Amino acid sequence: MFYVYILKGTNNKLYKGSTKNLKERFLKHNSGKVRSTKANKPWKLIYYEAFLSKSAARKEELFLKTGKGRERIEYL
Repeated sequence: MFYVYILKGTNNKLYKGSTKNLKERFLKHNSGKVRSTKANKPWKLIYYEAFLSKSAARKEELFLKTGKGRERIEYL
């Protein structure tokens, strides 16, 4: 399984990503091992979705980073 996830930081900013191992990746974000999320920890996992293929997960991640994707996030 592959996952698309959304994290919310202490500054209320959202981070969108994809991974094969959601639990491990989330721990990396909160331990400061990811440069782009190091400053706003602790992060909260506010949404995730599972996919059967890596390409489908990546496609969804890229969509969530667009204007229409941000609209969908507000709806969620």
